[in-house]
Amino acid sequence: MIALFLRDLKLGFRAGGGMLTGVLFFMTVVAVIPFGVGPDLNLLARIGPANLWVGALLASLLGLDRLFQAEREDGALDLLMMQETPLTLIVIVKCIAHWVSAVLPLIIAAPLLSLFMNMNEVAIGALVLTLLAGSPAITFIGAAGAAVAVALPRGGLIVSILVLPLTIPVLIFGVSAVYAAVEDPAPFLPPFLALVALSLFFAVIGPLAAALALRASSE
Repeated sequence: MIALFLRDLKLGFRAGGGMLTGVLFFMTVVAVIPFGVGPDLNLLARIGPANLWVGALLASLLGLDRLFQAEREDGALDLLMMQETPLTLIVIVKCIAHWVSAVLPLIIAAPLLSLFMNMNEVAIGALVLTLLAGSPAITFIGAAGAAVAVALPRGGLIVSILVLPLTIPVLIFGVSAVYAAVEDPAPFLPPFLALVALSLFFAVIGPLAAALALRASSE
């Protein structure tokens, strides 16, 4: 499992991996918004959390179609399924490696990109916390979608179609928690805890569904 984690991590950080592509896409989405809405700083601060969350969500989906594709093409996926280690655990390890290599850089870049949206310190801190709490759910949901589409041509588009509707609750609670942290009357903790609950829920359901889909695709 450690060797598999390090291998996926190396592939993710390699040139052409998900990290650089995701960060550049995230920066592009955030940077073009001020040109579209104009120089109104109050408006930028108001739409900033939603814009950053949408950008992070879309950037997180970019490399998910390759989560199992390389193993499928070179036959390593069949060997992994023949191991004594449960396939669900293998999926969890690959999801963690993907999150570290492709999603964590987005969270690290989020505070800097928040300055483009004129967000204050409280909003930036809440944004980072919500991304840390909610982004694992996106990865685990995406693993199930990637496993379903692993044997299909042009699986990237199919993964996005399958995964995006399921990530809407994560987006809603993430944006709500950031706005709640900025606006005093609205409490921050309830939407944040709902976000944590979604990540824990999909940490169980996502790998199980992905393992079932991988076994079904190999038959």
